[in-house]
Amino acid sequence: MWSSRPPGPELSTSCVLRKLSETMFILFMLVMGVSAFVLQPAEPRVTAGNCQFHGKHFKSYFKVEGEPVILRCPQVRSWWWDSATTHITLTWRKNDSAGMIPEEQTRVRVQDGALWMLPVSQEDSGTYICTVRNASHCDEMSIELKVFEKTDAFLPFMSYPQILILSSSGSLVCPELSEFTRNKTDIKLQWYKDSVLLDQDNKKFVSVKETTRLLILNVSVEDAGYYTCVMKFDYEGKQYNVTRNIELRVNKRQEETIPVIISPHETILASLGSKLTIPCKVFLGTGTQSTTMLWWLANNTNIETAYQGGRVTEGPRQEYTENNENYVEVPLVFDPVIKEDLNMDFKCVVFNTVSFQTLQATVKEAATFSWKIALAPLSLISLVLGGMWLHRRYKCKKRKPYGLTILKGIRQDFQSHPHHKKEMK
Repeated sequence: MWSSRPPGPELSTSCVLRKLSETMFILFMLVMGVSAFVLQPAEPRVTAGNCQFHGKHFKSYFKVEGEPVILRCPQVRSWWWDSATTHITLTWRKNDSAGMIPEEQTRVRVQDGALWMLPVSQEDSGTYICTVRNASHCDEMSIELKVFEKTDAFLPFMSYPQILILSSSGSLVCPELSEFTRNKTDIKLQWYKDSVLLDQDNKKFVSVKETTRLLILNVSVEDAGYYTCVMKFDYEGKQYNVTRNIELRVNKRQEETIPVIISPHETILASLGSKLTIPCKVFLGTGTQSTTMLWWLANNTNIETAYQGGRVTEGPRQEYTENNENYVEVPLVFDPVIKEDLNMDFKCVVFNTVSFQTLQATVKEAATFSWKIALAPLSLISLVLGGMWLHRRYKCKKRKPYGLTILKGIRQDFQSHPHHKKEMK
């Protein structure tokens, strides 16, 4: 009669499991209910003055008074992918002025989305804000412009530093002329050294035809100094001079080693709409850093040409030493990443007198969060616990009459033996 195991502990364990499974089941239903009401956010409507400001563009512009200036909106490139389906409005204003710059044929105007100054004057110096707007988005970014007099006193502020190696041959590049050379094949430049026009018959200095380069043969210490390149620009019946100043530094030849590109990885994962920085890091050993050239290409085109709006740029060059070994690094900055970037072939290029190397990198879209994936394990756990709870509850109901039968038997047994009552008193 007492061979069966007492039901008390078993009932207690089953009840605990039943409570746990009930709690998990309620939690599962709450999560499913919340997920059912998770909706895609409606596309916001943008009202006047409700724009996201992305700060000042990293590059400031230094220009010479009396010359034409064309400034491009730095963030406009990121909107091109949507321009086919969404109307875009682009406006410019000066920070100290409440009014927008007009598109009329005035000295300062907005033309083809760019800010034109024909010509620029010192009073134009300041901060300019470009606003890009469509029905649902609005972005703003500012550009700093400084206009100087055309005097030698301001040369250090307006010059682009370039380096050539002593006793070798190299070339100077007249920079930032793309706005004025677009669709032009007859590029003609005049080169000056310390304000003196270089003789075209001089065999040491050769202006390469149809390019923006000046070749210098057998570079000497005396070749260091300030160079000026001048290009004629005809527009609306007027002719303007576009000048750029270059500070040439002549360095001694140093021992060089074969550079090794350490990064980037071949595949870079990124979320659309996020900011991304891809470093191109090069190991030089004990070799020199200053004569190693490092840059990025996009579909075999330099970044400034491929992304004229400035959404994708090369960050500042960094040269540093770790454990007596030299490194040089140039990052590629996306602000932000868009679908167009997923189809681009990016290459990090390093070059010195010893070696020329490239390393390819592609940007892939990172996997995004999915409610279905997140709820799948929870659903499986809930189903298992729910099955255990139903099984235990069924067993509890089945064993309950058996326990009552045992108790009844015990009661009858005590009643049939009166002497047990006496011993218990």
